[in-house]
Amino acid sequence: MTEWKLFADLAERAGDKHVAVEADAGDTVGDALEDLLDGRPELEDRVLEDGDLRSQINVLRNGTNVLVEEDGLETELEDGDELALFPPVSGG
Repeated sequence: MTEWKLFADLAERAGDKHVAVEADAGDTVGDALEDLLDGRPELEDRVLEDGDLRSQINVLRNGTNVLVEEDGLETELEDGDELALFPPVSGG
């Protein structure tokens, strides 16, 4: 069991800031993302575009952006991992 932390409008679309999914150690971040989006079409539309992760969405595992510093959605999960999903951040 793995838990996602969702921020800003992503939490609103999912209905909660914390969502547990069935992914376990050995599964990938992509597997956990599929579990998160399953049955949540509003969230899926916000996170995916034509079946691929939108470029401005950030996916973190234990505070590290897996898309930049790890193997992307193929990053394997370990016991106790914390996953987080961030929408684009704009400054001013």
